[in-house]
Amino acid sequence: MSENQLTTGDFSESDDPFALFASWLQDATTSEINDPNAVAVATVDETGLPNVRMVLLKEFDQRGFVFYTNFESRKGREILSQRKAAMCFHWKSLRRQVRLRGEVEVVSDEEADAYYRSRPLGSRIGAWASKQSRPLESRFALEKAVAEYTARFALGDVPRPPHWSGFRLKPVSIEFWHDRKFRLHDRIEFMRETPDAPWEKLRLYP
Repeated sequence: MSENQLTTGDFSESDDPFALFASWLQDATTSEINDPNAVAVATVDETGLPNVRMVLLKEFDQRGFVFYTNFESRKGREILSQRKAAMCFHWKSLRRQVRLRGEVEVVSDEEADAYYRSRPLGSRIGAWASKQSRPLESRFALEKAVAEYTARFALGDVPRPPHWSGFRLKPVSIEFWHDRKFRLHDRIEFMRETPDAPWEKLRLYP
């Protein structure tokens, strides 16, 4: 993709960050080799020390950005404790980045159940077998747990584990970054006081 193609149009003219994000995510689905919905999620522990890891965005709308995880994992415990997080999407092929910050809520049981049922059988079994983020004595122990839960649910549906659900980040800040020559990048930030307030928009120095 040429530099001219990358910079055609002025995305700073947009007044709707969700519509702009949808457009950029759609572009990424045709340009990224793997996982255009991959996003880094940052949290902090009880001492204020940050943690960051990659997850997959599963849906988004005007309410926020949703991903799913084990609530007993490190990120699950930290989000449940602080109820705040940050995200960063980076689409290298497009030279674009989107950063978000905001409050986090737990999705409804209906949403979590619907997404869980859509997962492959192996992933549903894995949600039961993996004690995510906790010490694992050997690979064999994990494989044994998978075998045990596979046998346990062999004759019926695999229900969603009580410790597995989704988080929705409700952004109060969304920044769009686009690479330009000589590091004179385009940066636009949408901000609001609360998830229900109207957006304000600023252009930022690169």
